Amino acid sequence: MTSQDWFTKDFYATLGVSKDAGPDEVKKAYRKLAKDLHPDRNPGDAASERRFKDVGEAYAVLSDPEQRKQYDAIRAMGAGARASRPVEAAARGLRGHLGRDVRRRRVPRRRQRPLPDGRRGGFEDILGGMFGGGRARGPQKGSDLAAAVEVSFRQAAEGATVQLGLDGSRVSTRLPVGVKDGQRIRVAGKGRPGGNGGPPGDLLLTVHVQPHPVFTADGLNLRVKLPVRFDEAALGAQVDVPTLTGEKVRVKVPGGTQSGTTLRVKGRGLTSKKGTGDLLVTVEVAVPRKLSREAKRAVEALREATSGEDPRADLYRDATR
Repeated sequence: MTSQDWFTKDFYATLGVSKDAGPDEVKKAYRKLAKDLHPDRNPGDAASERRFKDVGEAYAVLSDPEQRKQYDAIRAMGAGARASRPVEAAARGLRGHLGRDVRRRRVPRRRQRPLPDGRRGGFEDILGGMFGGGRARGPQKGSDLAAAVEVSFRQAAEGATVQLGLDGSRVSTRLPVGVKDGQRIRVAGKGRPGGNGGPPGDLLLTVHVQPHPVFTADGLNLRVKLPVRFDEAALGAQVDVPTLTGEKVRVKVPGGTQSGTTLRVKGRGLTSKKGTGDLLVTVEVAVPRKLSREAKRAVEALREATSGEDPRADLYRDATR
């Protein structure tokens, strides 16, 4: 959602990237600044907190292709001018693109568009409706605000409450359980105040989730990779698996389990109003990096005993289809 502030705010300069910066470069710049300016690292530093908010707002816009496109178009029309009236800035930008003075050119009556109250409106009325100027009638909804927040995997998984500093005030909102990295949440009524008694705008919050060293989220399900020894996969075993709560659950690995097989543990995923997910355990057969002399003799004996088997037979057959 566009905002009048986009005429005067240079989000590229805020993140320290060029206008041609790709998504990865924008994300890298944001994460570095967000880490350095985070309130937890700068307690009581009002300047850092303001910069942290500005960086989050800039990234929220530039990381979204549609919003970035709108922002670039508005900045191009306004030519970066710090005008007191956004309509005037837009008109100056449009004059450069069209090569005519849109303020002096009168739109022929047959091409004027009727306004909601029945009046005939020209080009300036249209610009006023687009950019918040003109002759507003009745209540006007406030503009939306864009911000970004970075949370830990556990906070995202549990649906934690986060607080942000926006326009000098603190805003609290609860994240949905299992929120994904890059997901955008609309927080109703937390944007800028409306005009003429209109409702406030919304807050568009982009959430960035730090990766977990063990777990990944898949909706309400949790995924984990489980290393097992060759003998455990070949002969079968009972193996302990960690859960996000810190407990361990015992999983049966059937004999002959192949690496990459996924086992399901019911009810050990994330819990929300929609229900409870499962723990999805993917088996990975761990190959020893070093073998003792005795272990090496045992593996050689196994090789001799299974030399008649070809695990790649199906691969060769299917490759000729």
